[in-house]
Amino acid sequence: MELKNFMEDLVWQQIDEVIESHKHACRCEQCRFDTAALALNLLPPHYVVSARGETFSKAKSLEQQFNVDILTAISQAIQIVSSQPRHESKKD
Repeated sequence: MELKNFMEDLVWQQIDEVIESHKHACRCEQCRFDTAALALNLLPPHYVVSARGETFSKAKSLEQQFNVDILTAISQAIQIVSSQPRHESKKD
């Protein structure tokens, strides 16, 4: 048996697409992980321990408000990470 936060999978599934829609967002690995961590801290966890629980969570993820909440959390996290990246800015 394995304990899993299904919300983490959902954030990772959408994070690159949301980052691409924010032109100012850094796409490096550090910023992607920081954005995912912040977004997950803004969202309620959805822990599952069985295939049945994962199926229920997948069905819930199809609800429009559920997806809007995930996109909003990722966008907020991008704004925070972009304003205070944990690396030096790249010079053009």
